[in-house]
Amino acid sequence: MESERDKKIKELKDKFFNSVENFTPEEIKDQPIFDLSNPDEIVFTLTKEFIEKYELEKWLVNYEKEAKVSTGGIRGPQNVLYYWDTRFPINQMGVALATLGKGLVLKDNIKDRDINKVVSGEVRYNTKEYIELISRIQAALGINIHLPYNREITTIWLTSFLIFMSDYDGGEYVTSSHAISSKIATKDLESQGSQFLPEMSLAFIAKIKEIFAEAKNNPNGYTIKLSAQDNPLIKEDFNGFDIYVDYLRNSAATKGNLDFIRKAEEKGLKIIFDTVGGCMYRNMVPILKKLGISDIFEWRNKEEDPFFHGIGKIWRENPETKKKEFFDLSCDACLLEVVESMGYEEDLKDKEIGQLVLITDPDADRLVIGQVEPIDKASQLDDLGINYIKIDESKIFSVYHPTYSFLMTMDFYAKQLKKTGLWSNHPRTMITTAPSSRAWDEWAKSQGVDVVTVPVGFKEIAITMQKIEKQLLSNPGEEVIIKDILGRDINLGIEPRIVFAGEESGGMIAGPEEMIVSRGGRKALAMREKSAGEASIITAALAADLFLKKKSLTDYLKEIFEENNITSRYYFRDDIIYYNESEADPVKMMKEKLAGEIKRDKTDKFYLGLTLALKEKIINIDQVREILSEVFPKLDFSNLEDLIFVGESTHLKFNDIFVQIRRSGTDAKMRGYSGGKDKERCELYLRPLLHYDGTLTDSYKKLITDEFYGKIYQKADKIYKEYLYRGL
Repeated sequence: MESERDKKIKELKDKFFNSVENFTPEEIKDQPIFDLSNPDEIVFTLTKEFIEKYELEKWLVNYEKEAKVSTGGIRGPQNVLYYWDTRFPINQMGVALATLGKGLVLKDNIKDRDINKVVSGEVRYNTKEYIELISRIQAALGINIHLPYNREITTIWLTSFLIFMSDYDGGEYVTSSHAISSKIATKDLESQGSQFLPEMSLAFIAKIKEIFAEAKNNPNGYTIKLSAQDNPLIKEDFNGFDIYVDYLRNSAATKGNLDFIRKAEEKGLKIIFDTVGGCMYRNMVPILKKLGISDIFEWRNKEEDPFFHGIGKIWRENPETKKKEFFDLSCDACLLEVVESMGYEEDLKDKEIGQLVLITDPDADRLVIGQVEPIDKASQLDDLGINYIKIDESKIFSVYHPTYSFLMTMDFYAKQLKKTGLWSNHPRTMITTAPSSRAWDEWAKSQGVDVVTVPVGFKEIAITMQKIEKQLLSNPGEEVIIKDILGRDINLGIEPRIVFAGEESGGMIAGPEEMIVSRGGRKALAMREKSAGEASIITAALAADLFLKKKSLTDYLKEIFEENNITSRYYFRDDIIYYNESEADPVKMMKEKLAGEIKRDKTDKFYLGLTLALKEKIINIDQVREILSEVFPKLDFSNLEDLIFVGESTHLKFNDIFVQIRRSGTDAKMRGYSGGKDKERCELYLRPLLHYDGTLTDSYKKLITDEFYGKIYQKADKIYKEYLYRGL
């Protein structure tokens, strides 16, 4: 019998697809640019007329803008039914041009040997078509393409890890992380398996500009070729399970952790693993079986579904029309509204107190954990700002933000290293992003762990690892000293190892004891992408330990706070989304997005202007306090200590809390974070600071010239690049 939730999801899905169908002109529906059903070589001529008809130069301007600031692939909406629709930022022609540009750049850089790339993806709409398109274009250029066996979907971390371990020249992964169902991206991976640096993206964009120039100036246009489907350069030759299991056995999947899990499973522990319809089930089960711990998991939403089983899909009132519209909130379980759409209040009603749930995202790199707890824990969760939903009169389901779940993970991992006597073999290092919780820093200080702070984005963590490795391998036996984004010179000691590397949004890895070594002899401290695979093994071991000790997550979190004298226990996040990303009319959507980007940048530049002017000593901290007090008369800035530029945003450091204001690198959004010792101040300051419209006051304009203000982003980019390449 169909449940009410199933009926609601069907209604939402029908609305979603009907809207796409209605807003797609008939002339687009039957005109794919590249007919991939043709198994033979395809030859397409790009002409001036085609470029102008489909406004490809306008598309490229927007694509380049995203490439300059993207933290995780050049993302954008697509037409999920007719993916060749060039009115959308991501489309068949755009991906073809980007693929061609990347291939040509590689061929320019590598002339003396074969080129090898991995191409794979997760469950999003048209993923298989994009994978085939990318593979056939690059094979036509003579590049060897490696696909998963049977072209199965795979995870981002297996893809990244395989590139490094096989010494390949990079790869492309079709995904859009935890974003809404209609969004997609090609996450470009370099030869380390890490995400592209900005200039890598700009290099292939420059190549696209050359292609356009030739197409417009040559009377014969520019020829784009797709190889035949059976081109021998396209190989289905990997799944990556064996090498990843070997990696896990040297890090998360220690004998002690596996014994914890098996013992708890024998005594009745079951852990629910919610894959939200993504790729985790297909890829994780073989790994768990090889480790001998698959029986402890029960799977939820394991069926692959680009609509993510309705997660995050709601009706929301349009403030202008007052009509209910389809709205996609994403499948980010860090957001309470998303959790409220997941149906847990029904599915968990028969589960016992203590039931643990692991929630990943579609490409399986982020992990969020939740637990069924007694309702009398609600006040404690309220105090910490931990989200929960009510199941019944006696139970709630709490969902722990990575601020808290990763704190538990790193503490448990450290304790296991100490128990086995490994901890003292190396100095320990943590790499975290600037808006992450100060509780992590306090824990690290208590444990004698050095903290390196980096800008937002896991590629920043990967780059820092490469900087550490360069010193380790170039000067063995010497101390490693790293300058982080806060400007600190941090002595990591001799032969440091990573105990935790993670970001505020739910991605982490824990470094192995021995450096990993690729087939060709390259060495690395850890893999280059965040992994819910690795995180889920550590979390399962933690859950098993707590189960055997009859403790809850809340109990353990309280212990960590007390054992490590952690006072910065509070953490909050707020987002502004300036338009409906789910809007089916691409013209309206792009218009509203561009308008939102103007609002976003106005707010962002207000804070960056103050931060960079302070950095260049054009103004002093007292003048900053005066300007902010003028704008926010109800807030006290007397204990504001500094404004710090953290790579792409402003970090306001008070003596008891912090607030970070950051524009999204990939969308018309603003993000705000606050954390620290004083819960009331964290909440009080975050919303007004984030939601300020960026209007410059007279005193602001008097101290900071129009010329300086107009060059803020150029200045910010220069400072960031100097930080980025120092020590690489």
